Amino acid sequence: MHAELIPKVAVEVARYPSLAGKSVIVTGGGSGIGAGLVEHFCAQGCKVGFIELSADYAKATAEAVDQATGHRPETEVADLRDIEALHAALDRLQQRVGPARVLVNNAGNDDRRPLEEVTPDYWDERMATNLRHQFFAVQAVAPGMAKAGGGAIINMGSISWMRGAAGLIFYTTAKSAVMGMTKSLARELGERNIRVNSIAPGWVLTERQVERAKRIYQGKFAEYLEAQCLKEHLLPGDIARMALFLAADDSRLITGQTFIVDGGVV
Repeated sequence: MHAELIPKVAVEVARYPSLAGKSVIVTGGGSGIGAGLVEHFCAQGCKVGFIELSADYAKATAEAVDQATGHRPETEVADLRDIEALHAALDRLQQRVGPARVLVNNAGNDDRRPLEEVTPDYWDERMATNLRHQFFAVQAVAPGMAKAGGGAIINMGSISWMRGAAGLIFYTTAKSAVMGMTKSLARELGERNIRVNSIAPGWVLTERQVERAKRIYQGKFAEYLEAQCLKEHLLPGDIARMALFLAADDSRLITGQTFIVDGGVV
């Protein structure tokens, strides 16, 4: 691990009274940005449940968040490419934390593969990993969210498609679609008092991203800071704090929007 490259930044986080006691579900909550989301929502006093592919990551994150915040999140292990498994996991989590008032569609994977090596099966698998489950998670929780009085849905996008990043066309295609899906969902769900927005992060220094950059291209750290207006690496907490605002009543009339959090790259 190269955790020494991930800066420790002390940030005084805003408190959102409207989030206290709210039921929150996060997909891909066991590591990286997802773990940051889980910790920040737990710190607000939310009832948090998250879905994670790895049972080990799920357990470790739940324990770490409990120790840090005093609130232990509920966990479910599922492969979100399997929609039946996704729906079952969502049902079980909502039985324990209550009908979701906030859904954060965070899970995804930005592995690279050259154009010539992308097969139809791989393309479909990448769409299932980075896009399809977001729609079907919304479909599953929207009725209960509406019945409970409404809520907020946050879909995780990326600035990668805005920059035309090479080597991961399947990923940029999926993430560009998140913006269009978000706008249509906002229109369809607005009458049910459900707001739908998306976040497009820049390069966030999670341990996975640091490991890959160290292994493949160490110069990326300096190069990316050069591209940013603000010369400081993004951390999971920077994305989580935007999610808190979009989930809270403070953003009650904001919907159908994509918020770029990238330090000023695009």
